[in-house]
Amino acid sequence: MAILLIVLPLMAAPICVLLGNGRAAYTLALLVSILTFACSVTMLDEALEHGVIYYDLGNWHPPYGIEYRVDVFSGFVLTFVSGIGAAVLLYAPMSVRDEIPASKHYLFYATYLLCLTGLLGMCVTGDLFNVFVFLEISSLSSYALISLGKTRRAPLAAFQYLILGSIGATFILIGIGLLYQMTGALNMDEIAARVPHEDGPRTVLVAFAFLTVGLCIKMAVFPVHTWLPNAYTYAPSVVTCFIAATSTKVSVYVFVRLIYGIISPGFAFNFLPLDTELMFFSLAGIFIASTAAIYQDNIKRMLAYSSVAQVGYMLLGISLATPTGLSGGIVHMFNHALIKGGLFMVVGCFVLRLGSVQMSDWKGAGRTMPWTATAWVIGGLGLIGVPLTAGFISKWLLLTSIFEAGWWPIAVLMLVSSLLAVVYIWRVVETLFFAEPSEAAAMATEAPLRMLIPTYLLIGGTLVFGVWTTYSAGIAHAAAIALLGEAP
Repeated sequence: MAILLIVLPLMAAPICVLLGNGRAAYTLALLVSILTFACSVTMLDEALEHGVIYYDLGNWHPPYGIEYRVDVFSGFVLTFVSGIGAAVLLYAPMSVRDEIPASKHYLFYATYLLCLTGLLGMCVTGDLFNVFVFLEISSLSSYALISLGKTRRAPLAAFQYLILGSIGATFILIGIGLLYQMTGALNMDEIAARVPHEDGPRTVLVAFAFLTVGLCIKMAVFPVHTWLPNAYTYAPSVVTCFIAATSTKVSVYVFVRLIYGIISPGFAFNFLPLDTELMFFSLAGIFIASTAAIYQDNIKRMLAYSSVAQVGYMLLGISLATPTGLSGGIVHMFNHALIKGGLFMVVGCFVLRLGSVQMSDWKGAGRTMPWTATAWVIGGLGLIGVPLTAGFISKWLLLTSIFEAGWWPIAVLMLVSSLLAVVYIWRVVETLFFAEPSEAAAMATEAPLRMLIPTYLLIGGTLVFGVWTTYSAGIAHAAAIALLGEAP
């Protein structure tokens, strides 16, 4: 079944082009995304019950063939990436019709499926070079999707992303090449078994450095995040919903695999001071990006800077290298995907009715679009980390781990950073509910149910997984234990 996760969307993409019709392409893309989500859930259940699932392509076993590998961690990421992919497609038609020319609709759905293929492939493959191949598939399709935005700045934002993304991909490819030179293998398990983990040739250090820098660009870690604000701001709303919820999370997944599955935490955090460096850049990104978000009038740009800050929380958990800290970082990937995907869906609803992402044009819209505005409030509470929301669970795990390590000043900084999130979320709440309605808001009607239902699926998940943590935090903890236990 692992191969279906890749084959289904990969084969459906060119079929969408051959169909040449937006409605037919949408129907096929939606069906494929739902089937892909069903396969992911099945694979995760099987991994939880029976352990790691292996699939050798063409019956060629490693190190000669390419292996697909699904464990609890990859199954968890596969499930929420494919689930969000399906939810965004349920949401998509009216937003696509409003923001993308009709002649390009079938091309949009084909490119969307290619992007989904790349993201899922990075999670399912056990071959390091395959990770690069799928990374490029998802990146190239992301550039194309972003360039479909209505303004002239969309192609420029896509080009800026392409330049930085290509630099990151080049660094990753060089790192993979150096590891291959050292070990003669591309399978991750084979590399982990052959590479020196404590003190070895300088080639290993250089390879790790190239991979780390390249992945940091893809993750949008401060200060190499500069491609992200424009990409999220000028892309069509439906594109921003998808890539904001999935793209950086999958890059974080690959980074975790690199540290805990190939190089080893001992090499990264003991032989090298990477944990200290990650902690520094995480905290710097959290504060600087959150502060930048406060001063944005463009809501999409505000949420883009917020995403940079939230990646900082994920890296903070990864750098702790403890079961609680790592599980906090992993579950924050899931929680942030739900929250940020839902919030960008809310933005898309407002764009459909108000035609703007400027905060000044949203004044009083909470009175004419109460359900949409309420979804913003719920998602904002989750982003802040208020109790009974999913955001609280991951931040509580991170705080617990930090206190266990005795680093109470960092815990204080985390609490202060949440107050910054309160400021920029409250600015929008105040605009929606307490300002005099703008001309556009006074004439607006509630967003259509076809968009509100998928929006509340994600936003509602913020509340569901803030109370029922067996799926999210429980699986994240199991994944963290497995990663720490399997670390070479």
